[in-house]
Amino acid sequence: MKIKNLLLIILAVLFVSSTVFASGDKENGKKIYEKKCIWCHGKNGDGKGPAGSGAFLNPPPRDFTSGMYKFKTTPFDEILPNDEDIFKMIADGMPDSSMPAWKDILKEKDMWDLVEYIKTFAGLTGKPAKQIDFAKQVKTSKEGIERGKKLFLDRCAECHGEEGRGDATKKLKDDWDARTWPRNLTKSWSFRVNNNPKEIFARITAGIPGTLMPSFADPASKKKMTDEERWDVANYAASLADASKTIKEGSTVVKAKRILGNLPEKADDPKWQEAEPTNFYLVAQIIGKERFFTPSNNSIMARAFYNDKEIAILLEWDDRTKSIPGDEKAAEILLEGEVYNDAVAAQFPVTIPEEMEKPYFGMGDAARPVNMWSWKSEKKDAPQAVGLLNAMGFEKVEQRDANKAGLTAAGVYNKGTWRVVMKRSLKTGEKDKDIQFEEGKFIPIAFSVWDGTNSEKGSKHTMTTWYWIFLKPEAGAYVYAMPVVVALLVFGGCVLLARSSQRKE
Repeated sequence: MKIKNLLLIILAVLFVSSTVFASGDKENGKKIYEKKCIWCHGKNGDGKGPAGSGAFLNPPPRDFTSGMYKFKTTPFDEILPNDEDIFKMIADGMPDSSMPAWKDILKEKDMWDLVEYIKTFAGLTGKPAKQIDFAKQVKTSKEGIERGKKLFLDRCAECHGEEGRGDATKKLKDDWDARTWPRNLTKSWSFRVNNNPKEIFARITAGIPGTLMPSFADPASKKKMTDEERWDVANYAASLADASKTIKEGSTVVKAKRILGNLPEKADDPKWQEAEPTNFYLVAQIIGKERFFTPSNNSIMARAFYNDKEIAILLEWDDRTKSIPGDEKAAEILLEGEVYNDAVAAQFPVTIPEEMEKPYFGMGDAARPVNMWSWKSEKKDAPQAVGLLNAMGFEKVEQRDANKAGLTAAGVYNKGTWRVVMKRSLKTGEKDKDIQFEEGKFIPIAFSVWDGTNSEKGSKHTMTTWYWIFLKPEAGAYVYAMPVVVALLVFGGCVLLARSSQRKE
């Protein structure tokens, strides 16, 4: 058989296989749905499964009975999504939400079967009559980015903010009455699909049905953009991704850099750019009383410096709202409850554990107490505040005087980002109450963050588990001298060997 004929047969088999998958077996899809999906999306596909309540998940699970799909590649005036759109959501999940990726658990055919069954909840049949046209894609260029920036500031900044951090102060709710937040475009890993310009173009073109994200291809819209303009905005939005905010797999250590002289005290000091950033996911606090399930903040970054006397830690996190209790503007975007302070805390064990045995990460335990540094944003009639406490569990907490312990903290809010510097002496006079920092040792550290406009207060907040902070020792002179010594020894040995060979000859 000729190679050409063999290739044609292989292609035909692949085409038939993909067609079979795409058509799907809804009976098998039902079996899989009732095993894997019913817990959130509910038996009837209405998003009211045992875990699907809006009190527990934000965003809430998709209501398949509505037939409305947020992330699709069909135009704004086309109700039907492509089967591939639904398949992609199942396979890849939705980052920064409770929808997991199933591609490592389910077979490809099973996922296509799920697609076919899920469509039955809304009686969706047939194929879409219209498709988004990606054929005229505009490649990224410096000039295009500049055009896209101007359009973005004019059409998109009112929700996404001037820097794309989603910090415009607007009250946003979807058609299901759930709180929604504009996407933070600087965090590429948090996009519901991904931040490929093609996917962003699809969102700009089709909008996100059921939300306040409109279609900018709709002729009836005052903000309508041409194909080329939408591609320019998509390319610009993709360019806003901030690599320094990427959460690297296996990155668990805040590396404190030793420097000479004074440590930076202000959060906006450019000196901080010399310290290596480490990012951590924030998760909702669900271990203590008054559990919390609907967070708005999703990550925190830490950098650190130290000298022979003190340590300074810069904590940075994106928060779409500057929460000021008593301020009318802050209250305008509140859905319910009260506006509380934005806040952050860093937690340490009182004693550096031996053999990596750490306290319980939720406020310590009776055998291993923790030391917690905290900072709160200002109120309308009160300045920022620094706090210090010791805890041996949620119920046994001792409030202490931060000033007496030499702990300081100050924060700055700028266009959707909080930056807070905490500083204290490496050693204190109360070794039984305060962490005593030691150079060259891995010291456990954990973080908590409160978004006051999301009604977060007390045990209602986001947090991390234990990670590490490491005071990296300054390299001694021998580190630099040893390579030179070794090189000289090798060179000397070569010279002696050469002379010995000449004598023998």
